[in-house]
Amino acid sequence: MRDEELIKVANDVRKGIVAGVHAAKAGHPGGSLGAADIITYLYFEEMNIDPADPRRADRDRFVLSKGHCAPALYAALAHRGFFPVDDLLTLRHIGSHLQGHPNMNDTPGVDMSTGSLGQGISAATGMALAAKHWGDSYRTFCLLGDGEIEEGQVWEAAMFAGNHHLDNLVLIVDHNGLQIDGTIEEVNSAMPITNKFEAFGFEVIELADGNDMAQVRAAFDAARAAAGTGKPVCIVAETVKGKGVSFMENQAGWHGKAPNDEQFAVAMSDLASIEAGFSQEA
Repeated sequence: MRDEELIKVANDVRKGIVAGVHAAKAGHPGGSLGAADIITYLYFEEMNIDPADPRRADRDRFVLSKGHCAPALYAALAHRGFFPVDDLLTLRHIGSHLQGHPNMNDTPGVDMSTGSLGQGISAATGMALAAKHWGDSYRTFCLLGDGEIEEGQVWEAAMFAGNHHLDNLVLIVDHNGLQIDGTIEEVNSAMPITNKFEAFGFEVIELADGNDMAQVRAAFDAARAAAGTGKPVCIVAETVKGKGVSFMENQAGWHGKAPNDEQFAVAMSDLASIEAGFSQEA
């Protein structure tokens, strides 16, 4: 897909995020909105997947280590055709296959159940190791939060991935600078992120704007080019928490809070205005 098409899909993903969290009256919109461009690119351009056969053995794997950002993953999966878009309005409802954190047993397209922060990268590392062991060609992608990498288990997994030369593993650190209690500097900064992953044997790609689709494409092209080097890849992506919704952008308070009816109307109007801009540019 062209960048322009991917940008439109990402806006639809954002609308799905807002609609789902509003319908649930709970959830995590801020980080989900910020990661929408990266997740859209993965599911619509980068990964080898098939919505008609979600468990296909040679598919690429994706692990949402920051599992609370499930609304972004669900919206991408829905628009990619894994299940109906209308299902997004059942988010967190009793009996829904779209719960607050991803469940691989219930949701088509989810490769790993996640939610306990810091653990998803270990699962992704295991998937990458399994592919190496069996001679499989699939790649494994894992999205982490910059607050999440304060967890020690992240660095145990990173050490293992580097030592075992898992160059079929691509980590993405969603670096928006905010977590539930405030800025990462105030809580427990893991900076400098790039130097740390380099020290663990990773090829690090710095993505200056993870909400710019052309830059997202360039970063994943660079990650693909690094395959075969013997180094796992880490993309450090600068993003805006709450991207696309005016009153949520760069606000830690929107980490885990649902908009009320009035706020929902403003948010959807913001996203509609972005969509209208596509028509004017066409």
